[in-house]
Amino acid sequence: MIAAGSDAADRRATGRPRRIFMVAGEESGDQLGGALMAALAAAAPEGIAFSGVGGRRMAAGGLQSLFPMEDLTAIGITAVLARLPTILRRLRETVAAVLAARPDVLVLVDAPDFTHRVAARVRAADPTIPIVKYVSPTVWIWRPGRAVAMRPHVDALLALLPFEPQVHRELGGPPTFYVGHPLLERLDALRPSPQEAEIRRAGMPPRVLVLPGSRRREISRLAADFGAALAAVSQAGPLDLVLPTLPHVESLVRAATANWPVQPRIVVGEAEKQAAFRTARAALAASGTVTLELALAGVPHVAAYRLGWLEAQIGRRVLKGTTVILPNLVLGENVVPEFLQEYCTVPAVTAALAAVLADGPARARQEAAFARLDAIFGIGAEPPSRRAADVVLRLARHGRTAALPAPDHA
Repeated sequence: MIAAGSDAADRRATGRPRRIFMVAGEESGDQLGGALMAALAAAAPEGIAFSGVGGRRMAAGGLQSLFPMEDLTAIGITAVLARLPTILRRLRETVAAVLAARPDVLVLVDAPDFTHRVAARVRAADPTIPIVKYVSPTVWIWRPGRAVAMRPHVDALLALLPFEPQVHRELGGPPTFYVGHPLLERLDALRPSPQEAEIRRAGMPPRVLVLPGSRRREISRLAADFGAALAAVSQAGPLDLVLPTLPHVESLVRAATANWPVQPRIVVGEAEKQAAFRTARAALAASGTVTLELALAGVPHVAAYRLGWLEAQIGRRVLKGTTVILPNLVLGENVVPEFLQEYCTVPAVTAALAAVLADGPARARQEAAFARLDAIFGIGAEPPSRRAADVVLRLARHGRTAALPAPDHA
């Protein structure tokens, strides 16, 4: 173990680039990490030297990843077990690299099962290195004990959702700062112009977004029922289906939708996806961050999801609360219909989607609820990535004793 003392202060002497070690473990973490890197570079005249693990967005910001970020991506118990030897090897390599680099601050982005282990091992070996966790694990619905377990080795937790500081205060988690969701920096791309709003309101045939997930297992489990439900809804009138996807699953999406009675227009580019969000009248989506994206874009929608059998059995025993849908959690009411596991049936999804597609109480309730999100999220304040960068830089410049902004909870 390395003792704290003057050496830590020497490493943070003014006038030299700040050394920031970052670890992200999946696509969403790479997006967050890339935006944070840009904000850090803009806010640090002394310069930033990045190292760590990330994907293509973080690479564009100057990070040369120790190994492919995809080595850390495994969803579900069976997938984790299959890749466990690789994940454990990468854990040892990451910790060794952090200790060798002795950065001014270690920033761990999402991927809690991996990054929390990195944090614990680094703190035990060198307690002088400040550690920031960017993105709270979902302690409000799954494994709440992770909150208090983080406190000994996380100096600052940067929360994306406004209710998370309160959750960590109640659970005994680390000092938590609400910085805002990264989607808040892209609202102009998601929200319609007056002309696009008219297309959303009265365009014929109505545009419906189809979002069956970005992971292979999600797509495989949901595609058939999504196609059947959309076909049933289309019996009342034609639909203009748009299915945004990512390059790495495009071929799977095309194969999974090849036999749908109503064929979607599959788009891969970000500009086409954003245009679809601005003009869609309704959406059918896999549960996940995309539901919050739809809510911020003002698109009424229905959410569905299926886990594997083993994951579902465990989930039934440990999940808390009455919803897993992010807009419902942020709003504090279940306005978005959700159909999980055996409740994800074609008749149920069909009925709910038809209700939000038509003018009526189900659609009006969602539109009214989504209009409250700006106030809840504090939209109009400093961008989330800049707020996050402020906390990170204070720790990088002054160490674990830095005077941080007043946390939303300490």
